[in-house]
Amino acid sequence: MSERTPETAHGLEKLFVEHQARVFRAAYRVTGSAEDAEDVLQTVFMRLARRDEAALPQENLSSYLYRSAVNAAFDILRSRQRADSVELESVEGSLSEDESRGPERAHQGSEVRERLRRALGRLNEKHAEVFVLRYLEGYANNEIAKMLGISRITVAVVLHRVRQRLKKDLRSLKGVTN
Repeated sequence: MSERTPETAHGLEKLFVEHQARVFRAAYRVTGSAEDAEDVLQTVFMRLARRDEAALPQENLSSYLYRSAVNAAFDILRSRQRADSVELESVEGSLSEDESRGPERAHQGSEVRERLRRALGRLNEKHAEVFVLRYLEGYANNEIAKMLGISRITVAVVLHRVRQRLKKDLRSLKGVTN
């Protein structure tokens, strides 16, 4: 690891200012927690500070930082699962986020979102990343393919498989209240 010069530190500060909001949002969407998102933000930029400047991707640094944030967020979810494992099938509630039906329904929706995050944390890291990019960040399949260096067909297949797995895992949730 090379020692940081004032110019390099200024460059890192500039990168932080330019990208911190996007890194935070990506982490928050995965973890659902501002505190965890802040931890991810710190982790991503601390890792960046430890890397040799020449080793940083020069072309698509924004995508690199985004992917680092998503991966670090999933690391947090996975570590939490190891500490406190809860079966997705044991969830009672509904997938609906309709909070107009009262506080109990709102609580159930919140619990279901947390269970979904945990289920995503159990997925293969690349599959979870594709799902988050598509459904939480709103990128199109061709954009995801370009970002990850894979084909659009691969993106479509991964999304299909992840949806089927999550649908199967979450079907029991819906069946409980219907």
